[in-house]
Amino acid sequence: MKVFQMNLNAQRPWITPLVAGIFALMAVTGSLLFFHLDSGLNKTAHEWLGWAMVAGVLLHVLLNVNAFKRHLANKTGRWVMGVCAVALGLSFVPLGGAAGKPPFVAPVQALADAPLSIVAQVAGLTTAQTRERLSTAGVPSQSDTQTLKDLVGPDLGAQMRVMGKVFADSDAGVK
Repeated sequence: MKVFQMNLNAQRPWITPLVAGIFALMAVTGSLLFFHLDSGLNKTAHEWLGWAMVAGVLLHVLLNVNAFKRHLANKTGRWVMGVCAVALGLSFVPLGGAAGKPPFVAPVQALADAPLSIVAQVAGLTTAQTRERLSTAGVPSQSDTQTLKDLVGPDLGAQMRVMGKVFADSDAGVK
C-alpha cells in the first residue's frame, strides 16, 4: 500500500484540482437541472462527467486515506456517513404517482393512446400535417384513428421521441 500511495502522491498536483473542477461542473449543471434551466449539453455533461467525479473522488480518498480513516474514527464522521447512507437508501423509495413514475408520464401516455386526429389538434396541426411529420420521422401511419402507441409500441421513450417530432415547431402552447 505504501508504494501505491507514494506513486499516488506524485499525482497530487492533478487529482485535487480534478475533484475541485468536476465538483464545480457537477454543482452548476445539477443546479441548472434542478431548476429546469439546463440547455445544450448540461444534462449529458452532468450524467457522463459524473463518472469523472466518481474516479476523482476515489483517487482523492486513496491519496488521503489516513485523513479519511481519522474522519471515520470519530463519532461525528460516522454519524455524517450514516445519515448519507440512509439518504441514499431512501432515494430508492418510490414516491407519488402511479408506481412512483414522474408526473409527466400520465399525460404522455394519455396522448400516446389518443387517435392521431386528437394529437394533431393538441399540436395545433392538421391531421395530414401530423401524419406527414410522422412519416418524415420514419413512422408511417395508415389512418387518423391510429394512436402513437399503435405506431411505435408501448415504449415510453419511443413515444416521447415521436411526439417530439410531431410537436417540433408546432403552434401548441405558443399563445
